[in-house]
Amino acid sequence: MSNFIIFGATGGLGAELSRRLVDRGHQVCLAGRSVEKLQQLAAELAIPSVPFDAEKPDTIQEAFSSAEETLGTLDGAVNAVGSVLLKPAHLTSHDEFLEVMQVNLGSSFAVVREAARRMRKRGGSVVLVSSSAARIGMPNHESIAAAKAGIEGLARSAAATYAAKGIRFNVIAPGLVQTEMTRSIWSSEPAAAASRAMHSLGRLGTPEDIASCAEWLLDSKNSWVTGQVIAVDGGLSTVMAKKRSS
Repeated sequence: MSNFIIFGATGGLGAELSRRLVDRGHQVCLAGRSVEKLQQLAAELAIPSVPFDAEKPDTIQEAFSSAEETLGTLDGAVNAVGSVLLKPAHLTSHDEFLEVMQVNLGSSFAVVREAARRMRKRGGSVVLVSSSAARIGMPNHESIAAAKAGIEGLARSAAATYAAKGIRFNVIAPGLVQTEMTRSIWSSEPAAAASRAMHSLGRLGTPEDIASCAEWLLDSKNSWVTGQVIAVDGGLSTVMAKKRSS
């Protein structure tokens, strides 16, 4: 049995992963922005929770401290926080860009920093979330692609820095996953159909697709995996989609 903290726990990936870990008998502390959603999920799973704000690094530090006080030494951390801003660079304000960078890259750096401080004696696993947009050029993704590419570089460097301490850092890079955050894209059938056509496996992702990979990366049985960016994207970033016959 291991102890984990999940940031962005009330989102599609975070909630699914938390349920999986609890079902396996692990101890989990939920961390999220929406207090109401956080309390509902914590009550459902009968586990502790702590609020935090992805734009305020101090609250991430406080969440780690709260999790350690409740669970004890942490064995892993996941940052499932994310945002969506689909705008070309010339229409994106500087404030919008900074918000995207802080929510995605800034929160990931804070998680890496706190995990490194707290896991240096026993080791552990840290999982971050990127995007296919960091691998291939996609229209109107300049801000989010920059932030997610930064997360991938962050993880590789941290993996090198802390390898001798037994701390592993890996990244999952999803394609379009059907969550509440991306509803504005896939809730329109024409947009959903166009997105499905871009993924060579012919469907959009689900939270279960991503959570299963995150669970695998957290597992100490897979302790020879670090510094990796794993594309769980239906082939979007590497395989040309074949036109499907009707």
